[in-house]
Amino acid sequence: MSYTVAIVGRPNVGKSTLFNRLLEQRKAIVDDISGVTRDRQYGVADWAGKTFNVIDTGGFVPDTQDIFEKEIRKQVRIAIDEADAIIFMVDVAVGITDLDDAMADLLRRSKKPVFLAVNKVDNGERELEANEFYSLGFEKFYTLSSLSGTGSGELLDAVVESMKEEDSALTDGMDLPKFAIIGQPNVGKSSLLNALIGSERTIVSDIAGTTRDTIHTHYNLFQKEFILIDTAGIRKKSKEKDDLEFYSIIRAIKAMDEADVCLLVLDAEKGVTAQDVSIFSLAVRKGKGIVILVNKWDLAEKETNTARDYEKTLKQKLAPFTDVPVLFISAKDKTRIFKVIEIALSVYDCKSQKISTSKLNDTMLKAVEAYHAPVVRGHSVKIKFITQLPTVVPSFAFFTNYPDDIKLPYRNYLENQLRTHFNFKGVPIRIFFRKK
Repeated sequence: MSYTVAIVGRPNVGKSTLFNRLLEQRKAIVDDISGVTRDRQYGVADWAGKTFNVIDTGGFVPDTQDIFEKEIRKQVRIAIDEADAIIFMVDVAVGITDLDDAMADLLRRSKKPVFLAVNKVDNGERELEANEFYSLGFEKFYTLSSLSGTGSGELLDAVVESMKEEDSALTDGMDLPKFAIIGQPNVGKSSLLNALIGSERTIVSDIAGTTRDTIHTHYNLFQKEFILIDTAGIRKKSKEKDDLEFYSIIRAIKAMDEADVCLLVLDAEKGVTAQDVSIFSLAVRKGKGIVILVNKWDLAEKETNTARDYEKTLKQKLAPFTDVPVLFISAKDKTRIFKVIEIALSVYDCKSQKISTSKLNDTMLKAVEAYHAPVVRGHSVKIKFITQLPTVVPSFAFFTNYPDDIKLPYRNYLENQLRTHFNFKGVPIRIFFRKK
């Protein structure tokens, strides 16, 4: 089961700083919407051997009266509905504000665990001042400084303790390939799903999932059998586009966790946006197989080599992981729809393949011999043995005399050689160097 933690709070309390500390990197999506510029950030965090999703619900910059408080409250409601746990951040330097009170009132009604994080507590005086926030009525109370990291460990210990070890969402079809349809709103995810299962007399059944409103459809036709995880059915609880996008982000993240292969749907007319790249990067980090579907291709203006040039531009934006299949489709006209299934199943097979140790060494040691690792500090780096690790994501251990001296360019060379000699199209690869 995927576990999602949302960081909520009014502006300038340190949500993004805590988010970046949890991920140990900055990960942002920037959308240009009329009159509004904002960052939407989400990613994967690891703590005490457990992995969970983190969403930063940060900041709108409004250009109309009263819209700010309204939008923030909407985001808190969405976080309450969709996340498994909430980190409610407040600022000790400012004290309790009316907006803090309003958020606290919403959060107290939730049955989700709420962790009150009093931020900017970096000295003894502020530690005393933080006691004011006990009046908000939350039992899980933590003081920290997201900038320096002080106290964040105690908060994270409590968050991972609230996680339960649960089985997968599916009660049936556990061994079948699972494909998630992901992407931004209005790119044609629903149309794709309907084209795949609606026009034929398919054998389908809805299997209850852990994620509310996520539908798992069992497809069994034409000697093809798999589970489709649909993230397209987003209920428009508001007409605001921002809410719809926030829903789609959370649903897509949870669908990724369950899926073997992600079908990332893009809009041919809009091209590749920063949000598309961020969704792609998150799927790569989670080690999922990926197929890029450029939808609405029937509406795109075409000349000679249009598809080739489009794919080239697309892969430049997705770099460095570019070994992914790209398919130009029209869900509306059902163009190349069933090719989607064939390619998705092919990527699943690539992701599931196990290469024998003897074959791996015969092939890769020749590649190592053809191009040796650079000499570092007078050390001649030698790779003696390679084996595939028993992991869900294809992972390979290279045993060498100086594992710490192998740099990124040579790692990339080894990955390219693996992809050249073995078919891993659409599949992220993990490479580890270990002491021989």
